Amino acid sequence: MAEQESPGRKIQVANARPEDAGRGLARIPVAAMAELHLAEGDVVEIAGKRSTPARVVRPYKEDEGLDVLRLDGLQRANAGVGSGDFVQIRKIEPRPAQRVVFAPAQNNLRLQGNPDGLKRVFFQRPLAAGDVVATAGQQQVPPSDMPPHLRQMLAAPAYALQEIRLVVVSTLPKGYVHIDADTEIELRAEYEEPRESRRADVTYDDVGGMAEAIDQLREMVELPLRYPELFERLGVDPPKGVLLHGPPGTGKTRLARAVANESEAEFFLINGPEIMGSAYGESEKQLREVFEAAAKSAPSILFIDEIDSIAPKRGNVTGETEKRLVAQLLTLMDGLEPRTNLVVIAATNRPEAIDEALRRPGRFDREIIVGVPDERGRREILGIHTRGMPLGEGVDLGELARMTYGFVGADLAALTREAAIETVRRFMPRLNLEEGTIPPDVLEELSVSRDDFMAAIKRVQPSAMREVMVQAPNIGWADIGGLDDAQMRLKEGVELPLKDPDAFRRIGIRPAKGFLLYGPPGTGKTLLAKAVAREAQANFIATKSSDLLSKWYGESEQQIARLFNRARQVAPTVIFIDELDSLVPARGNGLGEPQVTERVVNTILAEMDGLEELQSVVVIGATNRPTLVDPALLRPGRFDELIYVPVPDESGRRHILSIHTAKMPLAEDVDLDLLARRTERFTGADLEDLVRRAGLIALRQSLSVDKVTQDHFLAALEETRASVTAEMEHEYEQIQSQLKQSAMRVDPIGFVAPGMVRSRERDG
Repeated sequence: MAEQESPGRKIQVANARPEDAGRGLARIPVAAMAELHLAEGDVVEIAGKRSTPARVVRPYKEDEGLDVLRLDGLQRANAGVGSGDFVQIRKIEPRPAQRVVFAPAQNNLRLQGNPDGLKRVFFQRPLAAGDVVATAGQQQVPPSDMPPHLRQMLAAPAYALQEIRLVVVSTLPKGYVHIDADTEIELRAEYEEPRESRRADVTYDDVGGMAEAIDQLREMVELPLRYPELFERLGVDPPKGVLLHGPPGTGKTRLARAVANESEAEFFLINGPEIMGSAYGESEKQLREVFEAAAKSAPSILFIDEIDSIAPKRGNVTGETEKRLVAQLLTLMDGLEPRTNLVVIAATNRPEAIDEALRRPGRFDREIIVGVPDERGRREILGIHTRGMPLGEGVDLGELARMTYGFVGADLAALTREAAIETVRRFMPRLNLEEGTIPPDVLEELSVSRDDFMAAIKRVQPSAMREVMVQAPNIGWADIGGLDDAQMRLKEGVELPLKDPDAFRRIGIRPAKGFLLYGPPGTGKTLLAKAVAREAQANFIATKSSDLLSKWYGESEQQIARLFNRARQVAPTVIFIDELDSLVPARGNGLGEPQVTERVVNTILAEMDGLEELQSVVVIGATNRPTLVDPALLRPGRFDELIYVPVPDESGRRHILSIHTAKMPLAEDVDLDLLARRTERFTGADLEDLVRRAGLIALRQSLSVDKVTQDHFLAALEETRASVTAEMEHEYEQIQSQLKQSAMRVDPIGFVAPGMVRSRERDG
């Protein structure tokens, strides 16, 4: 090689952030840069089992003081190393390339078109024959603290609407080169096998939002496969199996493939239903053959997808085939001969359905939950799926991550695909399909806009929430009037803990678990629950007693347990139970089917205050009969806050009327202040009805009317009335004072005449 020899340095490899994937960068400590006389934009050789070039950039802020080299998955694969390995780095000077030949590095992919686009994507990129590179990462704006020449290099436009991985077949001259304006690019159409067996189709850079799961898998799988001598020296057997479980679409299978690639292990896949055979003993034979093949190819990973289909609980199945297959799997997991360098990974979204004999140390040593990603995880996943996507200026992946709560990785992949289809739909009128080719200028202008993503969000439903009724509320605080005190208490109790849980941890207090909204009908209890879910950017699960109660024995309790379990998985979540008194009436009062309601009450008590904590899950109940609710629910630790939602006062009614008339063409003589004074004890629902009736009266007079006048409102007042009487209001005030004093049981009462409550208190 013609490169100038320079002193090298040994350094440990670590994973780069997902946003660096595909850029060919090496983030090197400042001390190492000074030692090797490196500046940002210089090129280094990274020598592991193989050698590959990379362009130097400064380390992340959090890496200050750490002696680690940050590389993405492709760079690690090109160097033949994994995270945690040591490599030798030295400064090199790549030469301008006269000719570079690329070919697809992915199977079943055939490329055609003008290769000059690759020159823009890989301009000034250091390359070596045999490297796998990706047309990804260029659409992101490089950090502002980079030198101008490096920013210009990394800001090249993306090549395609998807990430394409290519292998560098050959370069002229040989050795380390970089592409410049005079380089001739050749793109071969057919797949080319990378130079050695190491695969780079899926790496840790291609799975986002699961940093904790990756760390656990690495120590359970990658370490035993790469360094078995560690466990031999310690005198313990390496882990035999890992069970991944979580909702569908969270990336369990993809994570298993990434671990196999990063640990340079052979990957054997068993899809649960495929192993089942029709002949006696055929299923067990196929299972044994896969285990034998994996043992011969060690180090290897055996991945069993949907393991609940081949290893169900033996007590719950009637067929002998399933029981024999479970027994065979147990025998193979134990093994008469010690299995070295073979790890079994299984995935399921129904861990409770797997035979319990498998879920013990020695078989599946650890169970790792691959849950629904949080906002930061969704941002990482969106970054991965938009690597090769030319994004418009208005696209903010952080904003999309905030809007897509409840989305798993598969949903976010579908979202980016739908957004791309929206883009194609916009450009379809400009295409002449008879020509057979798309003009280059149209391809150049192709970019995915924010509006495309907004249209796609309407069509993609979060798969983790499909089993329960979930809504994305469109009600905000601005849509609610006259309930300032209730709004303030809900903001403090729901919005603040879900948005900033660290504040509560810092003070050393726990957030409230539940809120009971009570008050006369029509005062806006349901609206309040929807608004707080919207403002807290949480999933909103609305349910009622008819959704949860069943005629089958035990089914009601299972429905409630399933509801709370799913809410934990997709947290932060607001569970809203309307008409709570029909679901959890006071036990022992003789109302309803006693056994069913008492079991339901017990189940909800256990879920809200049981051994399994509610993390970022808030329960909001609404009722206009709080005295019928079981008193055990009304104590702190369950429904911590009892919020009275009163009939609005005059200023509140004025605010509500302004909200409901915002889209109504009002005449100049309409006096909302007068209407607010004349609608004493009107609830929010009554005021909405008043506005609706005024509009109907205007249309009744003439279908061509363009203004609603004061006379129309006064006529509507004659037709409507307040749904809350003075007696009802007085009784709710008495109930409020009782609930404030204690959570003691109050005899169920209906709407009674004033004085009856006092006489009962006197008698008791």
